[in-house]
Amino acid sequence: MRKFLNAAALILAGLVWATVSPRPIAAQAAAQSSQQPTYTMQEYNSFQACQAEKDPDAKMNCLDGYMTKYPNSTLIKYIGPAYVGVCNGLAQGKEYAKAIACADRVLGLGDKMDVTVQLQAIQLRIQSFSASFTGNPPDAAAQLTKERDAAALAVQLLPKLPKPANVTDDQFDQQKKAIAAFFNSAIAAADFQMKDYPGAITAYKVVLANTPNDALASYRLGLAYMALNPPQPLDGMWAVARAIDLKIEDADKVKDYLRKTMINYEQPTCDSLIDGQLNEMLQLAANSPDRPATYTIPAAADLLKIAQASTIVTVIQDLSGGGDKAKMTWLAICGAEFPEVVGKIIDVQKTDTTVDFMVYFGATQQDVEAATTANMDAKVWIAPNPAGGDVPPQPDVVRLEKDDPIRFSGTLTTYDPSPFMLHWDKVKVDPTIIPEKGKAPAHRK
Repeated sequence: MRKFLNAAALILAGLVWATVSPRPIAAQAAAQSSQQPTYTMQEYNSFQACQAEKDPDAKMNCLDGYMTKYPNSTLIKYIGPAYVGVCNGLAQGKEYAKAIACADRVLGLGDKMDVTVQLQAIQLRIQSFSASFTGNPPDAAAQLTKERDAAALAVQLLPKLPKPANVTDDQFDQQKKAIAAFFNSAIAAADFQMKDYPGAITAYKVVLANTPNDALASYRLGLAYMALNPPQPLDGMWAVARAIDLKIEDADKVKDYLRKTMINYEQPTCDSLIDGQLNEMLQLAANSPDRPATYTIPAAADLLKIAQASTIVTVIQDLSGGGDKAKMTWLAICGAEFPEVVGKIIDVQKTDTTVDFMVYFGATQQDVEAATTANMDAKVWIAPNPAGGDVPPQPDVVRLEKDDPIRFSGTLTTYDPSPFMLHWDKVKVDPTIIPEKGKAPAHRK
């Protein structure tokens, strides 16, 4: 909310002083030269006495007294800026509670104060509230409600703001957009703290409609979406991604938060897959403030359903088919452990520490017998793995040869889409499939 504060304050101040002169003595002189004054000398002297008062409390009481004694005075239009001057002095002196009370005093005078004066009083109130409201005081709800209501009043008053003579219509429209964003930011902040997330979302959308490049508002909008009950995580993550694209402060930290949020939402077995999704979301959100209805990422329940229904047969079919089906399947089963995988050895590549079996798996016996190329890569350690691990070496697997059957358990780590190849880690070959030492290998089906 403070992001808009200085710009909005300057705009409001300029509009107030451009439309309301603080020097009634000039009007008095003009009236004496051409016509009778519209106020008495007693009214004028009373106003000047208030203007000369230095103590804020005394000046406020003086202005209150003037309003009571001269409720219909033509000088009342100068009282408003005088009140605002007191409120501003209190805010500048960091006497925020008094500044808020001062602004509420001005607003309590209602239509007796010009629209410009009321708007500037509300601006000072928001400034003071933002600087002073911390923690969770007992009357937090009451304070936040008053803050929101004051900002909502400003939104209602803004269309009535008169245009100064020294600005064009286009300049004035742009100024009002900045002011509207400021006041709606205050509404959104109050609603968010009161956990009125639908209200906060509505207000933040207005902020972004007026100031589309406001990264902080987009980030806060994302948090509000995710705090809904039930939450709207896709819209929330999209808004946060948009904030990163708009170069929000601490963008790296926000990006890390978004990545963790995506992991928590999907709970994939391979966290590394989230990076591709994250980059895709950032690219798309850069060109679209709102998430397209066609864009989605799977939730944890979706991936769990796919994983529970998957077999090695369906995995190979889905992954080799490509497209969205392959993406979803890989998210669901990457890093998954398969207790029993069978196939025919197409090739054997040996080193001093490993044996790499190039294996073909097919859905039918005829398919397996006819295969000449591999679609799986299963590396088995025959010496201790220098990196450690919980799978002991199996030196006996060196007795397995080309065209032998193989049965193993393992973890899927990666796959190549073309030419298709599944890569396995933590492979453990079923000992019963390994030929006995000293016996000639028998090529079994």
